[in-house]
Amino acid sequence: MPESYEPIDCSFHDRLESWATLRSTTTIRYLDRAGVEVEVRARIADLYTRDGVEYLQTDGGLEIRLDHLVSVDGIEPEGG
Repeated sequence: MPESYEPIDCSFHDRLESWATLRSTTTIRYLDRAGVEVEVRARIADLYTRDGVEYLQTDGGLEIRLDHLVSVDGIEPEGG
């Protein structure tokens, strides 16, 4: 059974869009499919929705569900 999606805070989404627009290299911490925290340095290339789930794609092609983000450049989603 697919995991339900929990939408992220709008102001954090706005920050993600800003990083993508500025093409800033960021430190992204997220939980992988096994629930293990992973850290990568990458640019946010795209933000999109597929099947009702929002994703971030890095310039290297990594796809991360937005509700799996722990922090970006040390900034945590509201309630995260």
